[in-house]
Amino acid sequence: MEGFRGTMARIGYARVSTVDQHLDLQRNALRAAGCDRIFEDHGVSGGQDKRGGLSSMLRALRKGDVLIVWRLDRLGRSIRHLISIIESLKRRGIAFFSLTECIDTSSAGGQLIFHILAALAQFEKSLIRERTIAGIEAAKARGKSPGRRRALSERQCVEIHAALGAGLSVRDLAHRYNVHPRTIARGIERLLQSC
Repeated sequence: MEGFRGTMARIGYARVSTVDQHLDLQRNALRAAGCDRIFEDHGVSGGQDKRGGLSSMLRALRKGDVLIVWRLDRLGRSIRHLISIIESLKRRGIAFFSLTECIDTSSAGGQLIFHILAALAQFEKSLIRERTIAGIEAAKARGKSPGRRRALSERQCVEIHAALGAGLSVRDLAHRYNVHPRTIARGIERLLQSC
């Protein structure tokens, strides 16, 4: 962590997911790393968007500071989320260091590791997209319609169309079929397009 000499402040961030876990290990490691301040989230999952300690820490950081975490997964809920945070810090002139993985974005090696992580995240995103498209195509080939099942069947749409012709209101029919009036309108539109 020699690259951190001359920085304004070393700010630590610690998080545990459940209330019965303890922050002592992370606190001790962050203090040993020379953190001036430590922000914490206790009993908060990394998957949650709103984390009070994280938000406060991000507001407190200033250009030239370094953010230190005990381990990468303490900061981000996913690789993409972590990369987004670190890139945002970089734009603000804030360095990042992970104690367990020894990733230091103020060094060339740390930058390289970070870019490899970013490339892996992009690769994972592309794989997920390809698998999703392949799954949709396979479902279509089996005659399955991807997505949520329609609220109204074709037979129900025909019944509704006839009932509308007989003078019943969309609102009454929506109540009868237990759907929203917009669902009735979409069902009729779909029926008319198929004719």
